[in-house]
Amino acid sequence: MILSKNIKKKGLNFMKIKEIKEKIKIGIDKIGFAMPNYYLDIRDLATARGIEPDKFTKGLLQLEMSIPPVSQDIVTLGAQAAYDILDKDDLEKIDMIIVGTESGVDQSKASSVFIHGLLDIQPFVRAIEVKEACYGATAALDFAKNHVMNNPESKVLVIASDIAKYGVKSSGESTQGAGSCAMLVSSNPRILEFNNDNVCLTRDVMDFWRPNYSQYAFVEGRFSTEQYLDCLTTTWGRFVEKSQNKLSDFSAVCLHLPYPKLGLKGLTLLLEQAEEEKKEELLARFNESILYSQRVGNIYTGSLFLGLLSLLENNTTLEAGNKIALYSYGSGAVAEVFSLTLVEGYKDQLRNNRFDDFAKRTRISVDEYEKMFFRDTTVDEEGNLDISDIKDESRFVLEKIENHKRVYKKQF
Repeated sequence: MILSKNIKKKGLNFMKIKEIKEKIKIGIDKIGFAMPNYYLDIRDLATARGIEPDKFTKGLLQLEMSIPPVSQDIVTLGAQAAYDILDKDDLEKIDMIIVGTESGVDQSKASSVFIHGLLDIQPFVRAIEVKEACYGATAALDFAKNHVMNNPESKVLVIASDIAKYGVKSSGESTQGAGSCAMLVSSNPRILEFNNDNVCLTRDVMDFWRPNYSQYAFVEGRFSTEQYLDCLTTTWGRFVEKSQNKLSDFSAVCLHLPYPKLGLKGLTLLLEQAEEEKKEELLARFNESILYSQRVGNIYTGSLFLGLLSLLENNTTLEAGNKIALYSYGSGAVAEVFSLTLVEGYKDQLRNNRFDDFAKRTRISVDEYEKMFFRDTTVDEEGNLDISDIKDESRFVLEKIENHKRVYKKQF
């Protein structure tokens, strides 16, 4: 009898805890972005390769690619993206850092550990790195959400940081890029709230992969495109069925953007059954979501979230309460569809002058790009790499590799 009462009491307590958790609003409180200080005009690349520029500018909807020197990698870019948005209170309350990447700098040590040190975040932190092609950071967001749900006073730093690199004159050369998006996940967020409607799909396919022994990825281009689109329609169908959402419920759709034209192909599939007015609305929002990607290129895990940031900072119509659907895709393959809701005053947490950052970058020639991006980084017999000849004025840099150890530096 006593046991029965205790079980009932525990059951009631569990229900109360569940109700409290469901009432906690969790989402993205801050979002930032960092890219290298150099870029290559895609038309210059086309001309140098004997290709009609329209094949890149219209066929891919790509204009520029961010190019990092050896002194910049996923750690320095991730640290910079986070530094731009974090304040002293954040540094004290962050107790988890997750980096989503497929450009890891070490097979053992997580890039988040390096970033934790560079940002001087309080020591009692869980720092990990997750990998699944371009999808990893989306999983990290869900991990962050669940952590904050159980620890409402906590803040989680999620970083999507990658360098897309395929090789000189390779088939993927026009879809390279580098950059990092940082997102601070917390309760009572000031930009976007999670809607807890995620639907994931996993299928074992070989459309894009990079073995440990290979410097560059292998890709089955047409097959990868087919998988991206089929995973989208399949996951979207399940998402609609499970959440009872309709396309008309959303004010914008953000998609993973390995290159903007692929995102447009995906959105076009979703728009087939939409009313004409809704088509025009969602296409207008899509065009706003690709403005940054067109000038940065492919940043793998960060591509979806760079599109989200571009949409938020460049639209003039989205309001609090509007819902945004997102499609994340990682080759291999894992896909996810989920949605976010805009919070009152979200624009106050964003920038309205980010194009100034693009204007400050240095344009480089194809020859300079080849020497910079494909510089030999093989360490000597003692595990050292001297890159002191690189004059990098960024806040965070890779200073050298010494005795097989990467040495990072905060310069100011």
